[in-house]
Amino acid sequence: MMFITGQAKSQSVQSPVPKTDSFVNPLLVTGPDPWVVSHNGVYYFCRTTGRNIQLLATTKMSKLGEAKAVTVWTPPAKGLHSKELWAPEMHYINHKWYIYFAADDGNNDHHRMYVLENTHADPLSDNWVFKGKVADPTNKWAIDGTVFRYKRKLYMLWAGWEADVNVAQNIYIARLKNPWTIQGERVKLSSPIYDWEKRGSVKGSLPTVNEGPEILKSPKGRLFLLYSASGCWTDHYSLGMLSLKKGGNPMKASDWIKSDHPVFASAPDIGVYAPGHNGFFKSPDGKQDWIIYHANDKPGQGCGRFRSPRMQQIHWLSDGTPDFGKPVAAGVKLAVPSGE
Repeated sequence: MMFITGQAKSQSVQSPVPKTDSFVNPLLVTGPDPWVVSHNGVYYFCRTTGRNIQLLATTKMSKLGEAKAVTVWTPPAKGLHSKELWAPEMHYINHKWYIYFAADDGNNDHHRMYVLENTHADPLSDNWVFKGKVADPTNKWAIDGTVFRYKRKLYMLWAGWEADVNVAQNIYIARLKNPWTIQGERVKLSSPIYDWEKRGSVKGSLPTVNEGPEILKSPKGRLFLLYSASGCWTDHYSLGMLSLKKGGNPMKASDWIKSDHPVFASAPDIGVYAPGHNGFFKSPDGKQDWIIYHANDKPGQGCGRFRSPRMQQIHWLSDGTPDFGKPVAAGVKLAVPSGE
């Protein structure tokens, strides 16, 4: 069993799916590390081809496959942020658009986080400007940056190394002075400590992994941090979760409670492998929470182009925690988000 258990019960029940109001996963043939942000009734799906950053816009996430990809930024041919563009995320902050991404010069050891800015109301416009690197004072290896606002303060989360050797990927947090500048020291919130977080590790070669941190806010105002665990090159890639204590400080590691089991994991019996590196969004009417994630259809497909984006509804338990359930098999009809 790969989801939260206990006495709490889900408060919502999946109703029968009318044929005219359904969709099936995957949403696209390929699309690792999917990210979605909604603004003024439009959903923007942000992705990388590895060589550039693209946006797909739609008013209905169930119809994402019909959206046209627009390339909004291409890096220079050479330089520290010219190669291996990973996990871009677009955020709307202080009436401006920002895209955070990781890149290097062709050497993974040089991966760092960078940010683009667009002051135009339409993120599909050709107005993106490279703002530069986003780094804490250590300037260590960093990927998978995301930002969130909590109690009027802006924070950044990412996956990084403790030092200069690829031993483990940890989850770090820091305050942001502005959308492109980290303020103060980083704080480590999570490291791989459980066996299910260490699958695929080879001593002296491959690292243990916590990566892809994302924030989920509950209808009752609770704060949860979801992250991807174990090597993406394995079928054991899965989601773990940290929960912020009531009244807790996001910058205080001891205020986060770590689940001792994955909350969303592979379902080999129905052909879903390595689900992870997710994002979250609301249904058009704001009544439902949804998770978007990537997964493989076959074992052994690893971290490549076979990873396709899928989505399904999140349910909330009576104790206020999220129930992600089990990944849904490809081709199974699901009800579209409410309000579509």
